[in-house]
Order: sequence, then structure tokens, then C-alpha cells
Amino acid sequence: MDGLHLQWIAVMISIMSLSEACHPADWKGLTSFKSGIFLDTSGRLAKWVGRNCCDWEGVSCHNITGRVKEINLPGFISTGDLPFQSEMRGFLSPSITLLNAVEIIDLGGLLGLGGTIPSFIGLRLRSLRKLYLYGNKLRGPLPESVGKLLKLEELAVHDNKLSGSLPACLGSLKTLHSLLLYGNQFSGAIPDSFADLTNLVQMDLHSNALVGHIPERIGQLQMLKELDLSNNFLSGKIPLSLNNLTSLSVLYLDNNNLDGPMPFASVSGQISSSSSSSLAFLRLNDNRLSGAIPSSFGELVFLKRASLSNNKLEGIIPPSLGRLSSLSELYLDRNCFSGRIPESFGHLSQLILLNLSHNSIKGPIPEMSSLRNIQTIDLSYNLLDMSSIPQWLLRLPSLSKIYLAGCGIHGQIPEFLRTTPSPIQELDLSLNHLTGKIPEWIGSLTQLYSLKLSENSLVSEIPNSITNLLDLRVLDLHSNKLTGNIQQIFKIGHRFPDDSLTYIDISDNNFSGDFDQTDVGKQPAIQFLNLSHNNLKGRLPTSIGALRSIRSLDLSRNNLGFDLPEAIVNANQLETLKLQRNHFTGKIPKGFLKLRKLKELDLSNNLLVGEIPAGKPLSDFPRSAYMGNKGLCGKPLSPCKL
Repeated sequence: MDGLHLQWIAVMISIMSLSEACHPADWKGLTSFKSGIFLDTSGRLAKWVGRNCCDWEGVSCHNITGRVKEINLPGFISTGDLPFQSEMRGFLSPSITLLNAVEIIDLGGLLGLGGTIPSFIGLRLRSLRKLYLYGNKLRGPLPESVGKLLKLEELAVHDNKLSGSLPACLGSLKTLHSLLLYGNQFSGAIPDSFADLTNLVQMDLHSNALVGHIPERIGQLQMLKELDLSNNFLSGKIPLSLNNLTSLSVLYLDNNNLDGPMPFASVSGQISSSSSSSLAFLRLNDNRLSGAIPSSFGELVFLKRASLSNNKLEGIIPPSLGRLSSLSELYLDRNCFSGRIPESFGHLSQLILLNLSHNSIKGPIPEMSSLRNIQTIDLSYNLLDMSSIPQWLLRLPSLSKIYLAGCGIHGQIPEFLRTTPSPIQELDLSLNHLTGKIPEWIGSLTQLYSLKLSENSLVSEIPNSITNLLDLRVLDLHSNKLTGNIQQIFKIGHRFPDDSLTYIDISDNNFSGDFDQTDVGKQPAIQFLNLSHNNLKGRLPTSIGALRSIRSLDLSRNNLGFDLPEAIVNANQLETLKLQRNHFTGKIPKGFLKLRKLKELDLSNNLLVGEIPAGKPLSDFPRSAYMGNKGLCGKPLSPCKL
């Protein structure tokens, strides 16, 4: 028998043997991993019985060698039509590194997997291509030995509790396509060695605690398609070398402490034909960037979404932005922009959202009637002094969310708001000079979700038609001259029992009537309720205890009285309770001690008596929370007399 036949027989014997038992190192590595887990809600590990680990659920082996090739035990499981989030509690056994032929390890999203990433992982798992350990409770550093995983294509360890510095050896991972490290506690500057990751396709360092500057050499990552350094503590200037990343599609640097000018301009102020031409998604918001938007920004012709909000940018908005023909969302709010809105904005035919609020932009507003796709426009809090709402704006066929607060609008609420081509869902005309009544036709805006008319000079009663707004969730009418009874608000019907108003602020008006005749319990989903600075009288209705979701309740500066109802303790999500400057009598109910989430309390200037119930949270509030009640005593006030 020749050698070829002998070799074939040996392979067949090996395969037959492997069908009965897996490699000893693989078996030990897998069983050690299993022993480190004390809870598996998916039940997969309970099926790991016998010696043939290649048949175990979530384990795949090489056809020829029989060595374990893949471990697929993700937390998110699709079983038929119903997705299932499983959980594994325990620790990641270092013995998992005995699987030295494994190419894929997916233990992502298991929620409870703790321990550390084995320090010698890179010395043993030389064949590893994909490592998913995200969404767990892993602690400690990202080991230096990771730099030895020279075949690694994807590394996802985000959403853990990893700490320490990012190892410089990451620069050795020439085949890396995806690096996801966000949601950890990494610290230290980003090492220049990242510039050696020339095959990196995606890099995401979101939500870490990185401290330091973005290295200039990061611009050498020529294959980089996604760069996310957001939600860190990065400082310094954004390096101009980012302009060299010609394949970059996503750039997220938001929520840092970056300062200085925006990138996307060379020394000459122009973007070269080879730079940043693929950029589609940009977030630089919530930093300290200053200076003007370079006119070359308009050369990013593939840009779809751009957020520069909440910085210190200034100067005029360059007309070149009108060349961003693919732009669908533009956020320039909360900066120091001046001048006027460029007429070229009328060419942004793909624009869906435009936010220019909280700047110093002046009028007049150019006609932009060609924005056929725009759904949301926010021009609030500028120096526009519009006098009236332009009719072309209300003829835009897709516009449903209109924010024009603080825009100098005069007169009555314009009737042509009821005949817009697209039903209005959100309307904010706060801090203007509106007069007259809230019109009866407001009830015809049946898709209205949010209505804000605060800080105007509106008079008379709330129209009965408001009860037709079945989708209304936010109602803000504070600081007007409104009168009458507030019962209409609490009679607003809703399509589903638990789908009601979540925010009501009608403070600083002239509403009157008996509050105890108002059934606040008909708004069970409400989280914020402010009825302060009115003329309400009567007692607190017991139905207030039905507000199981309420976090803030302000009834101060009214004429309310009688005892404080014990039922209020059922609103156990309360964080703020303000009842000062009323006529409440009796004792503070002991049940108030059950309001464990209470952070702000003011019962001052009432007629309360007796001892303040001893214990937290009531004893933690300052004296000012109880002052002006001559009959009150006990901590934090003076001790009660025997």
C-alpha cells in the first residue's frame, strides 16, 4: 500500500475519532467556560453534555481538523418571530484561550458576563478573526497581547466597564476592519499607533473616558470608513489630517471638549478633491469649537446629516451650504451665528429637518418654498423679528413641526394654521407677542402632539374643543392671562387608557375654581404638572394618587387648603413636590416617608402643624422647605416641646 493511501486512511481514522470526541484542549476550554457561568437564561449551556463538543449548541468545528472554529452564544436570540434577550451571569474563564484554533468568539450582549479579558488572549488565539464581548460587565484593561491577534478583523468590546489606557499595540492589527470600544471607562490619550491601522474600516470609541488630544497621525488611516470618538473627554483641536481620510463616511466627535476651528479646510481654506469626499454623517455637536464655518464645508457634497449644535461657532452661515444637495438634516442651533439665513438654503431640496435656533440670526427670512420635503423647521430664539408668520412657510407640503418661539410674532394666532397641507404635529409659538383668545378651531388640529403658547398675552378661557386633541401629549400655556376653569384639560380624551398627556404647564395665569372637582387621574401618564401661580381653591383630590408616573408636581401660590391627602404617597415616582404659599392644614402624613425618590420639597408658608415625620427623605430637606408653618416642629426645625 503506497504512502498516499496510508495518509488517506490516517485522515479517515482521525475524522472518525473526532466524531466521537473533540480535541482535549477545546473540551477543557469550553467546559471551563461553562463552569464559570452560574445562570444561563437561554438554556444553551445545559445542553453541553458528552464528549463531542462539535455537536454542542453554539459551537462549530473545522471539517478536517475537528478543532473548534466558532463559538456563537450571543445574548440576542431570534427564535421564530419572537426575539429573545438572554443573559449569562458569571465570569469569563481564562481557559477559553485553550481554543487556539478558534476564529470567531461571539459572547456579545449577555448582560451579566463579568471578569476580565484574559491577559494572554493574543498569545494563544492566533487564528482569531472576530471577537465580540460587547454588552457585558467585563472590567480591567484591554490586554497588551491583543496586538498579537494579527488576523483580527473585528473587535467589539463596547458597553462594558473596561478601563485603563488603550494599548499602543493595537497599531499592529493590520487586518482590523472594525474596532468598537465605546461605553467603557478607558482613559489616557489615543495613542499615535492608531495611525498604523491602515486597513481599519470602522472605529468607534463612543462613550469612553478618554482624556487627551486626537493625534494628528490619525489622518493616515486611509481605509477608515467610520470614526466615532464621541462622548469622551477629548480636548484640543480637531486635526486637519482628517481631511486625508478619503473613505471616511461617518465622523462622530460629539460630546467632548474639543476647541478651535472646524476641520475640512486646508491652509488655503479649500477642501482638496481627494479629501473627505465620502463623508455622509457628521456630528461635532456639544464641544467648544469656535470661529466660522469654512466656505469649503459646502464641498462635502455627499453629506446627509450634519450636527454642529451647542458650540461657540460664529459669523455668517456661508451660502456654500446651499450646495449640499444630499443634505437631509442640518443642526446649527445653540451657537453664535449672525447675519441672515442664506437664500441658497432654498436649494436644499432633500432637507427634512432644519434647526437654526438659539443664535443671533436676523431677518428677513428668505423664501424657501422649494423645500418640498422639509418636515421640521426651528428658527426659535433668534433676532428675526418676523412680525407675522410667512404664508409660504405654512404652504410647505410636508411641514408638520413648526418652532417659532421668540421670533417677534404679533397679533392673534393666525387662522391659516388650520389649513396647512400637512397636519401640524408640533407647534411652538412661545415668547412672542400673541394676543386674543386661543381659537376654537385649535381642536381641529387632531394630530397635534405638542402645543406651546407660553409667555404671550393670550386671554379668556381654554376652548372646549381642546378635548378633541386625542394625540396631545405636551401642553404649555404658562405665563399668559388665561382665565376660567382648568377642567377641560383633564377631560382630554385619548385613544388608549395609558396614553395620555405627559406634560402640562399652565402656571402663572388666572385660572380659578375648585381643584378637588378636577379629576387629574384621567391623565395617568403625566410626568410634569405645574398649576402654580393661579387662583385654584379647595382640597387636593384623592385621584392625585393615581398619577403613578408623575415626577414633578407644582401647585404653589394658589388658595388650596385642608389636610394633605395620604393618597399622594401613591405617586411614588415624585422627585419634585412644591405646595408652598397655600392654606394647607393638619399634619404632614407619615406616608410622605415613602416618597423615596423625592429630591426637592417645599411646604413652606402654609398652616401645617405637628411633628415632621422623622426619617428620610423628609429630614434631609433644608429648614426653608418647612418655614412659615407656625405649628410645625421636629427635624430640621426646632425640636417639638413635650
